[in-house]
Amino acid sequence: MGNRLLLKHYYLENQEAKQIHLLEEEIQRLQLENERLREKLSTGKARKTVQVPEAFEAIFETAERNVNAYFESISIEPEQGEIIINNERYVLFKSSSLSYEFLDIIKELYSNRPLDEAIRIGNNFLFDIAHVLGKKDALSFHQRMNLVDPVEKLAAGPVHFAYTGWANVEILPESNPSPDENYFLKFHHHNSFEAQSWKKVGRKSDIPVCTMSCGYSSGWCEESFGLSLTTVELECEAMGADHCTFIMAPPEKIKEYLNANEKGKSTEQFDVPVFFEKKYAEDRLRASLEQKEALLQEVHHRVKNNLQIVSSLLNLQLDSVKDNATKKEIRSGIMRIKTMARIQEMIYSDINLSTLQTDYFFRHLFLSLVQAHNIEFLPIEIEVSIDVDAQLSPDVAISLGLILNEIVGNSFQQLEQAEGTFRLTLTEDEESFQLSVVGLVKNNLWDSPENAFALSLIELLCLQADSQLTIGNSNGYSSYLITIKKTEDKKS
Repeated sequence: MGNRLLLKHYYLENQEAKQIHLLEEEIQRLQLENERLREKLSTGKARKTVQVPEAFEAIFETAERNVNAYFESISIEPEQGEIIINNERYVLFKSSSLSYEFLDIIKELYSNRPLDEAIRIGNNFLFDIAHVLGKKDALSFHQRMNLVDPVEKLAAGPVHFAYTGWANVEILPESNPSPDENYFLKFHHHNSFEAQSWKKVGRKSDIPVCTMSCGYSSGWCEESFGLSLTTVELECEAMGADHCTFIMAPPEKIKEYLNANEKGKSTEQFDVPVFFEKKYAEDRLRASLEQKEALLQEVHHRVKNNLQIVSSLLNLQLDSVKDNATKKEIRSGIMRIKTMARIQEMIYSDINLSTLQTDYFFRHLFLSLVQAHNIEFLPIEIEVSIDVDAQLSPDVAISLGLILNEIVGNSFQQLEQAEGTFRLTLTEDEESFQLSVVGLVKNNLWDSPENAFALSLIELLCLQADSQLTIGNSNGYSSYLITIKKTEDKKS
C-alpha cells in the first residue's frame, strides 16, 4: 500500500513538472512576441530582413511591412495536418533533404554515369522545381498585395525569401534591375539554407550548392519583370567562400556578365542553369530537325526537277533520232529516269525519310510502272500480293525499283504476246525476302544482244541491294525471283 502511494505521488509530481515546463515555454514565446510587437510599435517599421543600396531602401521598407503583415496570420494545426499562413496552406521540409541529402540520392541512382553528369541531373531538377515555385509564389503574392510596378514586385521577393527560411538577401550596389535586356542583379545570400546544410554536417563541396536559391530567385524576378532570367552562383560558403554570391541576368547576357565579374576565370567552369533545360534542348533539336527537313525537301525538289529536265531533254532528242534501235535505248533511259523520279517522290512524301513500307512501295511502284508502259488497256490482269510487313532503306528501295523497272520493261517489249495475268508477290522467311514477278511473255529476252546492258545493270543493282535475281519459267511464262537478304535487325 505504501509503495502505491509513493508511485502515485511521484506520478503527480512528474505531471506537475511537465505542465510547469510547458507553461514556462509558452510564457517565453509570448514574451518574445511582445518584444517584437513593442519593437514594431516603437519604430513604426517591420523587422529588416534585406540589405539594399540606398536608392532602393524606401521600396524595400514598404515590402518589409507588406510581407510581415502577410506572415502575421499563421496557424499550425497538426490535428488537421495543416500549416496556414494568410489563408494559404504551406508545407515544411527539412533543409538538408533538399541539398546534400538529395544529391547523395541522385549520385547513388545515377552511379552508372559520370559523377558530373549525375550532379547536373540533380541540379537541373532542383533548379526547375525552385524556378516554378518562385514564379508561382511571386504571382500569388503580387495579386494579393495588388503590386504593379516591377521593382515593387521584385522587392517583395527577397523579404518573402527570408520569411520562408531560404536566406537573408543583400543586393549589391552594381545591380541594375531594369525591365529590359540590360537587367542585372548581383547579391549575397547570408545564411543560405543550402550552404548551411553542408556546413552544419562538416561537409565541403567542390562546386556551388545553392541551386534552389538560383531557381527560386530567378523565377520570382522573371515573374516580376516579364523577362526570361537565370541565376549563377559565383562563390559559395559550402566551398569555403566568405559569401554565397550570385548574379542574375537574361540567359543570352549571362556569359557577358560572368566575364565582367570573374576576370581571369574561365566562364566554362560555371554551370549556367536553363529553366527546363531538357525542354530547351528538345526545342533546339526540333528547330534543327525542321531546318534539316526543309533542306531535304528542297534537295528533293531540285533532284526531281533535274530528273524531269533530263527526261524532257531526252524526249526532245528523240525527234532528231532516225535509228529505231537508238530510239529504243533512249526510251529505256527515259523510263529509268522516270522510275527514279517516282521512287524519289515516294521516299520524300513520307514523314519518315529513313525507311519505306514494303507494301506501299512495291504496290504503288509496280502499278505505276504498268501504267507508264501504256499497257493498262490491254486484256490482262494485274495482281499484287504483299504478305510482308517490313521496311526498306531508300538505297535498297531505289535499287529494287530500278530492277523492277527492267523486269516490267522486258515483259512488255513484245506487247502483241501480252496476255493472261501479270503477278507480283512478296513473301519472307527467316533469312530473306522473296520478290516474285511472273511476266506475260512466253520467252524472256535477256539473251538478246540489245538487252545486254539491261542485264548488266540488273546484276549491278542486285549487288547494291544485297540481293540475287533468278530468271525462270512459270507455266510457260517468264518468271523473276529477287531474293533480298535480311539485315540483323529485321531477323530479330
